[in-house]
Amino acid sequence: MSRSQQITAGFMPLLDSALIVVAKEKGFAETEGVDLALMRETSWANIRDRLAVGHFQVAHMLAPMPIACNLGLTPLVSRTIAAIALGLGGNALTVSNALWERMVEHGAPANLDAAAVGMALKTVVSEIRNLGGARLRFAIVHPHSGHNYELRYWLAASGIDPDRDIEIIVLPPPLMADAIGTGNIDGYCVGEPWNTAAVALGRGNIATVKAAIWRSSPEKVLGARAQWAEANPESLAALLRALYKAGQWCAEEGNRAELAALLAKPAYVGQPVEWMLPALSGEIRVAGGTVIRVEDFFVPFAKAATFPWKSHALWFYTQMVRWGQIQHDKANESIARDTYRPDVYRAALKPLGVALPGANAKVEGALKTATPVGSSGASLTLGPDGFFDGGLFDPDEIDRYIAEQAKSQI
Repeated sequence: MSRSQQITAGFMPLLDSALIVVAKEKGFAETEGVDLALMRETSWANIRDRLAVGHFQVAHMLAPMPIACNLGLTPLVSRTIAAIALGLGGNALTVSNALWERMVEHGAPANLDAAAVGMALKTVVSEIRNLGGARLRFAIVHPHSGHNYELRYWLAASGIDPDRDIEIIVLPPPLMADAIGTGNIDGYCVGEPWNTAAVALGRGNIATVKAAIWRSSPEKVLGARAQWAEANPESLAALLRALYKAGQWCAEEGNRAELAALLAKPAYVGQPVEWMLPALSGEIRVAGGTVIRVEDFFVPFAKAATFPWKSHALWFYTQMVRWGQIQHDKANESIARDTYRPDVYRAALKPLGVALPGANAKVEGALKTATPVGSSGASLTLGPDGFFDGGLFDPDEIDRYIAEQAKSQI
C-alpha cells in the first residue's frame, strides 16, 4: 500500500479476538500500513449484519459463518471470504452444578474426556426421558457456529439425539454464565472466558473441551466482505501479515501476562485478568478444583493455526447438510469450498518467507501424532488432530461422508 488505509473490524468480547486486538495494540497493523479500528459488538448476528451492510470491512467471525453467508442462509445477502483463521480451539462445554452431579453419579470423570463424559450424559438423558421429565436445555452462540456443529457431533456420537433428546437454544456469549446460574439452561458451548466465568462464579463445571471433541480445529476466522477484498487486495494482504505476526506474539509464553491484561481491558473482553489465563496457559480448572493441562486448548500460531484449510470449510458444510440447514449438491459444496481462501493467505504471506502448507486441504483426523509436513518456506509441523470418536473426514469423499452420517443419525 502506498498510504495507510483505515480498516474497521468488528469483534466479540472473547479471548479468541486476541490476534485482532494484538494486531492493533502492539502496532503490527500500523507497521503494515493499516490504521485498524476495532468495534466491539454484542452478538454474532450483529457482526454478520454489520459486515453485510458495510459498517465493517472485516470481522472476527464464527468459522462457519462466512460459508452460511455465501450459501444464502443469512437474512442479508453478503459475499464473504475467510482468508485467515484466528487460531485453533478455545471452546469448552460447561454444565450446571446440578447436571454435573447427576453425570458424576453415572460415571462422568473430571478429566475432560469427551467419550466418557458423553456416555454419562447419555445415561442422564435416558433417565430423564424414562421419567417423563423436561428435556435438558443447552445454549450455543449461533446456529452457524462451530459450537453448534461440534456440540451436535459430540452428542450424536455419544448416542444422544440433538434435536429430540435435548433442546438447543441461542444466547450471546456474555449471557451464558448468568443463564446457567439462574437455571434457565443446563449447559452451554462457548468460547473463553465464558466457561471459566461459570467456574469462577461457582455456577458450573467444564465437562469437556473443543480440543477433545475435534482436535486442532478452527474456531474463528477473519471474515471479509468479498467486494471490499477484491477492490483492496493490498490492504487485505497487509492486514493478514499483521494478524500472522500478532499470532506469533500471542504464542510466546513470555507475553501471556501482557496478553491477558490487554484482553481484560473494558474496550475488549472487559473481564478479570484471572479469567483470561486458563485458556492462554491451557490449565483448565474442572470439578473439585482439579486443574487439567490441555496443551492445545487455544493455539494462536503453531500447527498452521492461521491457515484457512478448505477441509475445515467442507467439514462445516457437511454438518450444515447433516442437520438440515442446506441441501447437498455440487454447487453448494463448491460455494463452501471456495469461501476459505488459502490462495489469498499464501499471496499475502509469501514475502515473509514463512512456513506454508504444501496443500490446501487435508484428511481431518489422519494425524495421530505431531507430524512434520511438506511446506514452502520454513519447516512446519501439524497435528495431532481429529475427532474424539476416531472418525476421519476426507474432503475428497464428501458424498460418502454425508451418506454415512445420514445412516448413523440417532
